Amino acid sequence: MNSEQIVPTDIPDAALLAELRSLAERVARAAGDLVREGRPDRVEVAATKSSPVDVVTQMDADSEALLRRLILAERPGDAILGEEGGHVAGASGLTWVIDPIDGTVNYLYGIPAYAISVAVVAGTPDPDRWVALAGCVLHVVDGRTWTAALGAGATLDGRALHVNDAKPLSQSLVGTGFGYESERRAAQALVLTHVLPKVRDIRRIGSAAIDLCMVADGSLDLVYERGLNPWDMAAGGLIVTEAGGALTGLRGRRAGPDMTVAGASSSAAELASLLAGLDADNGA
Repeated sequence: MNSEQIVPTDIPDAALLAELRSLAERVARAAGDLVREGRPDRVEVAATKSSPVDVVTQMDADSEALLRRLILAERPGDAILGEEGGHVAGASGLTWVIDPIDGTVNYLYGIPAYAISVAVVAGTPDPDRWVALAGCVLHVVDGRTWTAALGAGATLDGRALHVNDAKPLSQSLVGTGFGYESERRAAQALVLTHVLPKVRDIRRIGSAAIDLCMVADGSLDLVYERGLNPWDMAAGGLIVTEAGGALTGLRGRRAGPDMTVAGASSSAAELASLLAGLDADNGA
């Protein structure tokens, strides 16, 4: 990944940023209602993607279709990048990056940790080159709602957020996640054997968007994960940085599919250094 950030010159003003934040929250809430109220007693797998354990349900598709419809009804010139439907170009220079259910395996099994993630970015739909403008992550089961806008801070249900103060890794509760392919999981498991003895403990929630928001609200000190897609991190990453945290990759790179690390700046830097020494962003 290229560490150079390409910053668009036409960042919206504060009023438009507030409108985008409001729209992100409104459409996320609508999709959350659909997912919550429409969940059958037994959820079936509709398809798989990168591996047999990388599942898609019908509700993933239905939720994304609703998000796309609601966004385009209000902003027909914007582009949309969604996990299920891919990229549809627009003319405005803004792209909505959406995850219709982040934590689909949790949804499949009825584990109450899955979210709707909606963000809007300026520039290309590429975490290495975009500027995140506004976003919302909605915890579907209990309705917790994290939002942020560029330069306007982050909130949880209207309460202003700030990441935990920096602390040594040995006192830090760290979240992580794992890929879907067996070779990648084996490599991540090996990295974990080196990280776990150096931190307070590890949590594996099963939703990257929720992980990032838990860093923003102080429920976790740090998060790291390799293999995140744009829709996994677009909203949650902005919520972290607007809560005063750092969002980074390794070796001076921006956060992205190679590695994403989030937390208080010095703590995130310490964890990123440890992960770089383990070559956690290389191999399978």
